[in-house]
Amino acid sequence: MAAAISGLQSDGKSMHTSVILIVLLMLMAVAYQLGKRRALHTAGGTHAIHKLHSLSSYYGLYVMLWAALPSLLALLLWGLFQEPILTKLVVSGLPPEMRSLSDAELGLVINDVRNLAAGNITSSEPGPAVQAAAAHLKSLHGMAALAKGVVILALSVMGAILAWRTIAPQMRARNKVEWIVRGLLILSASVAILTTIGIVMSVLFESLRFFQKIPVTDFLFGLEWSPQIAIRSDQVGASGAFGAIPLLAGTLLISAIALMVAVPVGFMSAIYLSEYATPRLRAFAKPVIEVLAGIPTVVYGFFAALTVAPAVRGFGESLGLDVSSESALAAGLVMGIMIIPFVSSLSDDVINAVPQAMRDASYGLGATQSETIRQVIVPAALPGIMGGVLLAASRAIGETMIVVMAAGLSANLTANPLEAVTTVTVQIVTLLVGDQEFDSAKTLAAFALGLLLFAITLGLNILALHIVRKYREQYE
Repeated sequence: MAAAISGLQSDGKSMHTSVILIVLLMLMAVAYQLGKRRALHTAGGTHAIHKLHSLSSYYGLYVMLWAALPSLLALLLWGLFQEPILTKLVVSGLPPEMRSLSDAELGLVINDVRNLAAGNITSSEPGPAVQAAAAHLKSLHGMAALAKGVVILALSVMGAILAWRTIAPQMRARNKVEWIVRGLLILSASVAILTTIGIVMSVLFESLRFFQKIPVTDFLFGLEWSPQIAIRSDQVGASGAFGAIPLLAGTLLISAIALMVAVPVGFMSAIYLSEYATPRLRAFAKPVIEVLAGIPTVVYGFFAALTVAPAVRGFGESLGLDVSSESALAAGLVMGIMIIPFVSSLSDDVINAVPQAMRDASYGLGATQSETIRQVIVPAALPGIMGGVLLAASRAIGETMIVVMAAGLSANLTANPLEAVTTVTVQIVTLLVGDQEFDSAKTLAAFALGLLLFAITLGLNILALHIVRKYREQYE
């Protein structure tokens, strides 16, 4: 510990969070061993271990947790509040004429100060005040790094010592450790729930700002999508139509084509692998199919744009059809190939989970293997199969790159798969790209589309849960 503190004092700027965590892990290991030894010592040695209320390892875990949790909490709070505090200190040291700048201008100055302190390129030639502020910020970072290391490690040592001193044979170490672990599990679940709530609330609030500019009925039932707002009254080509129906139609059209490809192929692949294939073939074929899920979507997009789309267009023209160079059919076919593993892998796992006793009973009644699959195995595995299908549907609805490269950006209200269409996710990306006002209806429309997409996927998940519960009660 003395060596660690000495190292901190000699070079505070090099004390990064990773170094602190490594030293903290070492302290936790030492605290665990000291806690175990303390418990055995207070009990009278290993021959008197029966006097302990809990196993000696629980006493070690108790000391280790007290060495870790306070310091980790302090490390988290330090990371959250360090930069705002240092920024205020730097701003307070600026000349009065710079402190009186507007928030936007002052933000640019602070950004230059940070870049200069980090050795990066600044937006302009830094003046003496900016250089002095950068030197001040650099020194503050060095002192903050030193202070962070000392405080975090001191808290770890103090927590371990306090917990070590409370160890006694009658101490209910197991109950305390389980209580702490239960609290950590509740905290983890709460973080996930609060994160979800935060995402929904942020999207909802921005969507409400959008609906203050554009009526909800125009957004939900409008048949034209042209999110261009006129800056001047005489500007041409800025209709400002925000009807989401063409985007929903394009999303559902491409997703339907993808599911028509993925569901039959994936479902039949799962049946073959689980019921007909030899173990050697299954061990080879299943990982190969699952590789499809690991291919980057941009690769699928290139494949769709350079191979599938020209092939679809050439085949359609040979039949006398007018096929667009960017079509929903090309995007849907490639997207269907991409989501095959979602259907195949999940369906295969669910089919294998059907008890062998159900198969044996069917064979005992004289049913063939195909009859057993159709009338026993598939109905019993239907909840999991439907869950896999709806998961694949959610994946298809949320895909962006394939649609951008193969289906285009045209918001056409059509059911013809040979024409160019676009989807909700593509328009979200398009609306948020480029320099534009954040509070304009065009930018806020992205949040409204995100909220609409969230509602659709939530509905799919609720439908999946309903199907699973309904058929699980029937076959269990």
